Amino acid sequence: MSKGVAIVGRRGFLKSGVTAAGALLVAFHLPVKSASVPAVVIDESAVGDQADEINAWIFISATGVITVRVAKAEMGQGVLTALPMIIADELEADWSMVRAEFASANRNYVQSGVYRDMATNSSTAIRVSMPYLQLAGAEARQKLIKAAAEKWQVSVDACYAEYGKVYHRPDGRWFSYGTLACLAAELSVANVRIKTPDQFSLMGLPTKRLDTPAKVNGSAVFGMDVRLDGMLYAAIIHSPVEGGVVRNVLFNAIRNMPGVVQMVRLESSVAVVAKTFWEAKVASEKLPVTWRIGDQANSYSDALRDQYIATLDSPGVIVSEQGETTAALDSAETVIQSDYFLPYLAHAAMEPLNCTVRITAARLDLWAGVQNADAALAAAAQASGIRPENVYIHNCFLGGGFGRRANMDFVSEAVTVAKAVGKPVQLIWTREQDMRSGRYRPMAAIRFQVGVDLKNTVVAYTNHSVSHSILKDLGAPLRNGIDPTSVEGLANMPYLISHKKIAHTIKNTHLTSWFWRSVGNSQNAFAMECFVDEMAEATKLDPMAFRKLYLAHRPDLLKVLNVLEQKSQWRHNPAAGRAKGMAIHACFGTIVGQVAEVSISSDGGLMVHKFTSVVDCGHVVNPLSAEMQIESGIIYGLTAALFGKISIENGEVVEGNFDTYSMLKLRETPLMETFFMPADSDRWGGLGEPGLPCVAPAVANAIYKLTKRRIRSLPIADYFLQPV
Repeated sequence: MSKGVAIVGRRGFLKSGVTAAGALLVAFHLPVKSASVPAVVIDESAVGDQADEINAWIFISATGVITVRVAKAEMGQGVLTALPMIIADELEADWSMVRAEFASANRNYVQSGVYRDMATNSSTAIRVSMPYLQLAGAEARQKLIKAAAEKWQVSVDACYAEYGKVYHRPDGRWFSYGTLACLAAELSVANVRIKTPDQFSLMGLPTKRLDTPAKVNGSAVFGMDVRLDGMLYAAIIHSPVEGGVVRNVLFNAIRNMPGVVQMVRLESSVAVVAKTFWEAKVASEKLPVTWRIGDQANSYSDALRDQYIATLDSPGVIVSEQGETTAALDSAETVIQSDYFLPYLAHAAMEPLNCTVRITAARLDLWAGVQNADAALAAAAQASGIRPENVYIHNCFLGGGFGRRANMDFVSEAVTVAKAVGKPVQLIWTREQDMRSGRYRPMAAIRFQVGVDLKNTVVAYTNHSVSHSILKDLGAPLRNGIDPTSVEGLANMPYLISHKKIAHTIKNTHLTSWFWRSVGNSQNAFAMECFVDEMAEATKLDPMAFRKLYLAHRPDLLKVLNVLEQKSQWRHNPAAGRAKGMAIHACFGTIVGQVAEVSISSDGGLMVHKFTSVVDCGHVVNPLSAEMQIESGIIYGLTAALFGKISIENGEVVEGNFDTYSMLKLRETPLMETFFMPADSDRWGGLGEPGLPCVAPAVANAIYKLTKRRIRSLPIADYFLQPV
C-alpha cells in the first residue's frame, strides 16, 4: 500500500522482489453478470502489475506459497478458511502452504465482475461460490500439470498432481508448484473437470482457521485499527428520532474545545471532527443541535404494539390458500387461536460502525469492515463524485455484522465528511449512535387459528402476520403487496394440513428496518414452532410425535427429527426441575432441529442448560467452522430471545448500550452439542443463519412444560416465570 498507511500488506512485500523469481496468478474465465457495484480488499496493485495473470483467484509464488483471494467478508464465520479449502482441494495443494487475502473490489469493478458477487449475506458464501471456486482450483491444477508435462516433454496423461507437486507417473520424478508457476501462468487448458464429493481430500476435514493466529497476536486489522498519516477522527450524532432533520446547529459552542477541527452538517446528522476520537466524541455531546421532527415524535412501543395486534383483525393480503379453510373451521369441533408478538431488534455488533476514508485528486481509498464491498465502492463513488474505477475498498475484518454492515449508510457518511474536511478521516459511531440510529429487525405480530375435529386431527389452519417491510423501506417493488422476506417460514410452512390460508399485512413505522441474521425466519419460526406445540397439545400428542405425523410427507425433515430424538434423548426424562423443548425449521438450504433443556428457579430465574442441534446442510467444507456457525447462531438467538428488544418513547429509541440491551454472558451460556447429518446428495446448504430460528421456540416450549404458561411475545425477560 502507499506511504502513510500503517498497514503492511502482502502485496507490497511481493512487489519488493518475490515476483521477480517467477509467480503464478491463476484462475479461470467465466461469463458473469455485468458488475455495477464492487467491493472487498486487496491492494489495487493486484490489477495490472502481473502480466501473466489469467484470472484473479490464485497466486503461487516461486517459493510455493499459494495465496487464495477471498471475495467475501470474514466476520467470524470462517470463510477466510473455508473458501480457500475449496480451491486448495481441487488444486491438490499442500494446505500448510496456503494463505488467504481479501480480493479487490476495485478489480471486480474494472474487470466486470471477475470475483462475481462480493456480498456476504443469506448464508450464500459457500453454496453459491462453490462451483466457480472448484473450477478455479481445478483449472490451476491442470495448468500446473501441463507445465510439468512440457518441461519433461511427456504426455499430460502421464502426470498427476498431489500435495503441492506434479509427478511423472512412470518414474516418480516431480516438480513443485513454485517451480512450475511461471510457465503455468502462460498456458491454457480446456474441458476441466471438477471433483465429485467422494473425491475430496481436504474438504470435510476439521481444519484450523487461517485467521486465528492474526486474531490471537493482534495483527488482524479490523476497521477501527486503521491508522493513516495525518488522520483525523469524526464522531457523529443523528436525529434522536428517526426521520428527523437538522434544523439548526451552533458550532461556535464547541469550536474552541480541545482538539476540535471542524464540523460537517449532513441532512439528518452532524459530524464533529477532531484530532482524537475522544475529543470528537466529547465535543459532539456538547454540540447544541435542534431538529425538525414530525409526528413520529409521538410514537411509543406500547401504542405500536397495539396497532399491530389490532391490524391482525383485518383480512390481510392472501399469500397462499388451499382447500376450503372457512368451511373447515366452521365444522371443526374445537378452534384455537393465538397471537404472537416480536419487537424491533438491533444488530448490536461488538465493533460499532466505522469507516476510514482518504481522498486525493486521483483516487479514493476506504478502509472498513463491510459485508458488501461492491456496494461500498458504489456508495463511496456516489458520495464523493469520484469515478468508480478510482475507488479502492480495503476490506477489514468485521467485529460482527449480522446483516448490519451490508447497509452502506455509515460509508456514505464517512466519505461525505472526509470530502468536506480534505484530510483522511476515521468516522466512528458510538455504541449509542449504533443502537439508536436505525436499521432494525422488523417488528411483527402473528396470529394463528386452527380447527381440530373429533378425532383430534387438525383440519384447518390460518395465519395472518403483520410486520414492518424491509423491502418497502428500500423502495423495492413488492409483488402483490407482499414482502417475501416478511413471510419466510410462514408462507412455506411445511406441515400437512388439508385446508390452510396464509395472509400478510405490511405496516411500517417511522423506524427503518434492515436484514437481521436469518431475516424473517427469526421472527416467524419462533411463532410457528411455538404454535406447533400448541397444536400438539390440542391434538393430545407429544410435540415430537405431532411433528412426525404432520411431516410424514417430508422425509428430509423426518430424518432430522429421528436423529434429534435420539441425540437429545427426548424420551428420557431430564433431571428434576428441568424440561425439554424442541423446534425444527428449514431455511437457506439447511434443516436444523434443536432441543433446549431448561430449568426455572424458585425466584423466576431461567437457566438454559443445554442445546442439542441436528443439522442437515448437505456437505460440509470445514466441520470446525460449521459447528462454530451453529453455536454462534444459538448464542445470538438466545441473547435475542431472553433479552432483546428496542423500546420507543416519544419516538426515540430507549436502549443505547449493553447496560440496557443485554448480551448473553458466559455463565448463562448453555452446553451445546451439534450433529451433522451425512450428505446424501450433492447439496451445499448455508450455515451462518439456520442455527438461529429454532432457538427461541425451543426455549419457550420448554418453559411451558415447567410453568404451563405460553411465551407468545419476546423477550422472555419480560415475564415472571413461576414453575408449577
